[in-house]
Amino acid sequence: MVRVGVMHITDTLDAGGAERVAVDLVNLLPRERYQTHLCTTRRDGPLADLVAEDVGRLRLERKQRFDARALRSMADYIRRNQIQILHAHGTSLFIAELVSFFPPRPAVIWHEHYGRLASEDHRAWLYRWAARRISGLITVNQPLAEWSRRRLRVPAERVWYIPNFVCEARSNGGLCDLPGKSGARIVNVANFRSEKDQLTLLRAMALVIRQMPAAHLLLVGAAVDPSYFDLMKKEITRQGLGQHVSLLGLRSDVPAILQSCDIGVMSSASEGLPMALLEYGMAGLPVVATRVGQCAEVLDEGRAGILVPPVAPDKLAEVLLSLLCSPERRASLVELFHRRVQKVYSPGPIIQPICRVYVAIIHSTKGELPDAIHSEQPHF
Repeated sequence: MVRVGVMHITDTLDAGGAERVAVDLVNLLPRERYQTHLCTTRRDGPLADLVAEDVGRLRLERKQRFDARALRSMADYIRRNQIQILHAHGTSLFIAELVSFFPPRPAVIWHEHYGRLASEDHRAWLYRWAARRISGLITVNQPLAEWSRRRLRVPAERVWYIPNFVCEARSNGGLCDLPGKSGARIVNVANFRSEKDQLTLLRAMALVIRQMPAAHLLLVGAAVDPSYFDLMKKEITRQGLGQHVSLLGLRSDVPAILQSCDIGVMSSASEGLPMALLEYGMAGLPVVATRVGQCAEVLDEGRAGILVPPVAPDKLAEVLLSLLCSPERRASLVELFHRRVQKVYSPGPIIQPICRVYVAIIHSTKGELPDAIHSEQPHF
């Protein structure tokens, strides 16, 4: 059986959800069917250490938006390795579209991860232009799929909603030496930028510690938006949270950190389907999340975790206090959420629909797209 050449493209391998999905997919796609490659258009990052040894690597290291040298290198690599599908994550769509004009003219799949695109509707024209030639589009939540059909005018039969997935936690089983006391640690894993809305979480913590001074918030992530990070630090000072909040920065031992904490929280104002939420479930944490993106579906509409409105510090503080005060409720949510993540969001249930999309794309490039492919839209 001739294997299909598939190259995933991402701008960096920084520690983000989209980048983690790209790495996990190239590592886990069935090798008997696919020869996988991974291209970083700008730079590598911490996730580079997780890429499997048999994955082909291309590092373009482009320095500007349009880089003719990088484009030539990419086209040469695609031709030499007989790559048939370019699977572009996030903004790497633009370079994937450009290189697809060169022989052997690979098909392009765009993987949309960022829920804010559907709310930043003024940018629709740019993505509509970029998506005009794509062979398929994968979204990580339903609102993005609907937005893509309606505003980007991508034909419905070429849009697939397929959620993210999470692998078993990579940890040596040891616990971290962390600030705060066992039973009172709350953790938030998210890079520091406005859509993750850690400011609301900090304001909620100011309310929490009035009733439970032992509560401690651990913030794990990179300061990808320095101005927003400055606002966070000022808010910590303004609310007098210096002894109750720890900024841990970018960490490579996230699974161990999660195992040492008691509650996982997502306070986002917008989302796609956050990888951190799945990681909380795999690590056995009870979860509080805002009702944005696909978070409600992941938490089974509140049956496997607690949902709160976005930008509502009072409500967020209320549910955090309720969980801190009730180990029994935490244990009940842990069991339900862990079981759900293993059943619905582990690699097996997600890799199969991804492979069906590839089959659909290969058939469509030959003019042989079977109706059965369209009817196999994944349901989650």
